[in-house]
Amino acid sequence: MTTDSLSYGGVVTQPHRVGRSDLDLSIIVPTRNEVGNIEVLLTRIENAFGEGSTSGPNLEVIFVDDSTDSTPQAVEAAAERFPSLNVRLIHRPPEKRGDGLGGAVTVGLAAARARYACVMDADLQHPPEMIPLLLRTAREQQADLVVATRRSVKSAVTGLNAARKVVSRGLDMIARILFPRELHGVSDPLTGFFLVRVGALVLRSLRPKGFKILLEILIRHPSLRKAEVPFRFGPRFSGQSKASAGEAMKYLSLLWALRFNGEFSRFAAFAFVGATGILVNTAALWLVTDKLHIYYLVSAVLATVASTLWNFLLTEFWIYGKQSQASGLLRRLGLFFVMNVLALALRAPMIYALTSLLGIYYVISNLVSLALLTVIRFELADNIIWSPAPSKASKTQLKVRSLMNHTYFYNIHDIVTVSSEGELPELEPFRLALPIEQPTIRVRIGKPRKKPFDSDRGHYIHYSELLGPLGFEVGINLGMQPGDAVDAVASPSLRLSPHVLYTNVVEPILRWTFVEKGCALVHGATLAFGDEACMVTARTDTGKTTTLLKILAYQRRTTDQAAFLSDDMTIVSPDGMAMTYPKPLTISFHTLRAVDANTLRFKERLALPIQSRIHSRTGRRFAFIISKTHLPAATINMILQMLVPPPKYFVNKLIPKVKLARRAPLTRMFIIERGEPGIESIENREAMEVLLQNCEDAYGFPPYEALKEFLYTRDGVDLREKEHAIIRQALGELPATVIRSNTFDWWARIPTFVNNEQISADIARAREVETAGRDRYSRQPEVVSVE
Repeated sequence: MTTDSLSYGGVVTQPHRVGRSDLDLSIIVPTRNEVGNIEVLLTRIENAFGEGSTSGPNLEVIFVDDSTDSTPQAVEAAAERFPSLNVRLIHRPPEKRGDGLGGAVTVGLAAARARYACVMDADLQHPPEMIPLLLRTAREQQADLVVATRRSVKSAVTGLNAARKVVSRGLDMIARILFPRELHGVSDPLTGFFLVRVGALVLRSLRPKGFKILLEILIRHPSLRKAEVPFRFGPRFSGQSKASAGEAMKYLSLLWALRFNGEFSRFAAFAFVGATGILVNTAALWLVTDKLHIYYLVSAVLATVASTLWNFLLTEFWIYGKQSQASGLLRRLGLFFVMNVLALALRAPMIYALTSLLGIYYVISNLVSLALLTVIRFELADNIIWSPAPSKASKTQLKVRSLMNHTYFYNIHDIVTVSSEGELPELEPFRLALPIEQPTIRVRIGKPRKKPFDSDRGHYIHYSELLGPLGFEVGINLGMQPGDAVDAVASPSLRLSPHVLYTNVVEPILRWTFVEKGCALVHGATLAFGDEACMVTARTDTGKTTTLLKILAYQRRTTDQAAFLSDDMTIVSPDGMAMTYPKPLTISFHTLRAVDANTLRFKERLALPIQSRIHSRTGRRFAFIISKTHLPAATINMILQMLVPPPKYFVNKLIPKVKLARRAPLTRMFIIERGEPGIESIENREAMEVLLQNCEDAYGFPPYEALKEFLYTRDGVDLREKEHAIIRQALGELPATVIRSNTFDWWARIPTFVNNEQISADIARAREVETAGRDRYSRQPEVVSVE
């Protein structure tokens, strides 16, 4: 057994090897005066997994102790009798216990060395025998969080008296009123028994207070993939309950802090200042035009200047007056004017798009544009213009604080690792909880330097558009020596548009970094039918996502169902192995037919038709037209995705209980095209040319054209040739088939090529059902269930 002492802030830091752990599960047990429960708890945990079993997971049990009795000594004594459980003790000193049980759990999560962590009480009201089921559920359903629920019809609660049941229900109802979206689909957000994938949590975001740490995890991580398992909540084995009126007050205080935090107050004040600015603008326009008799267009300009100054002064001295600023007053004023001019320039095309393209009443379009721009203006103001000055701390302290508070870490199949100061949602399945000391790619948020140093020797490039730090700006340094990290510095605005940060900055770097590592990131979707992995490639927005969703949806109840590896990009190695790259699926307008609306929340269903229309083929075509002009296309794209984020969902959100695969050998390739129906074999050489062209098609939007030659030329080596060689070696012997359709029915044809009679029969029956019911669809796509 090891006893861990606490470091700064009560957070335990542990040595960590990137992406590697000898442990499958960390069991975190917060304790306070539970001396009589320790021995029985460890005995039942050991029995639950089978003493000496080689098939069970390798465990560690972490006790985070706030006791005033002999519980620590009981843990130390019991640990000697349970060596297979790798028992660890973290005893918190009294001054570190103010955050209660939730704080103890957070400390345990920070210390956990396994991929998954199970949180449970020590009093045996949470049965240890349930832990293997929680772990199995997480693995089978690829869930980030598995909740052991007391609220299911299959659950039973015997450990609470009637009064505590009423109080528990009441506290649950208050939370649901305040957080209906975040708690949707979770029947028991107040349970203390759950299992979580540690890498899915941003531990620094947690501000625990009292008992209900799961509630805070759910609210601060709304995108977690969740599952539930019912259990029998039993009576306490030994000791006394810690529930009290004081804990209830801490709970209500936590709800208030989560719902009405400082950012919400600043936003409310910012919106109020904006409203007063409209009154100032109107009054100034009337005064200058009617009283001073100045031409009304000139009056409008002067009124805009007056209201902007009014807004700036109120924001400066009322909202941010007590905050030390990172930049000077004149710079803040200049950036504020630039931001307002940009907002005015955006309102006209936004109103036109909402009214003329989407058919929204123009008055509503005007209000929507004002509301959306208020949100964007606040984010820019809060994160860039009035960003706080760094506190006076040592360089080491600032480095640690930056590492723990602002950086996300990702490990992609132990091939490429990424650290990023901006969140990268597309890489979420690869996220780690602990830092990576030497990442392959490092993404920082700041001000990129404009000119390379002489010492860079062609290894640095800078790209910027009209608005500098308020727009799209990035600087990339490839490093001077083999093995050096690729260092990218992105403008602060890109942190507010994470999908653009990934797609337009990180993914192009990833593409050529994978090639350096001996693999290729190929533009193709991949499914595994038993032992056969099939790649489907097509031009962007042809129908790959629709095809995959329909195949997976019609098969999810069969024993031999197809397994999902990737939708848009697949990592391939020279030996023909496909590795999963499970980015969230982007739902284009034509893909709506393949989406089961029942898997989405009400707000998501309302927004999806608008989001999918904007981020569909029509929207992309318009974007490419802009890219051919002298307009700041990357900045426009960034702002658009701030206002209307693309509809992106992970596959198990759209297809519950979908079967997932991590890697599989490729045996066949399909090329799908829109056109007159037909199927034909194609020579592999021609198929390779199509695939390579499709790979280029995926990277056509700015700033890729300006960066690509820099990215694929490394020390005089053209990585395009190496990428082509990897792809040809991996796929060059595979049979290839072209399938054309003008009715999006590729999904019904692809599985017929697979040597699996059950799969082929299932798809054939599904196609007959869809063909018979096609007349009931309107000409315009709609969100319907595929079942």
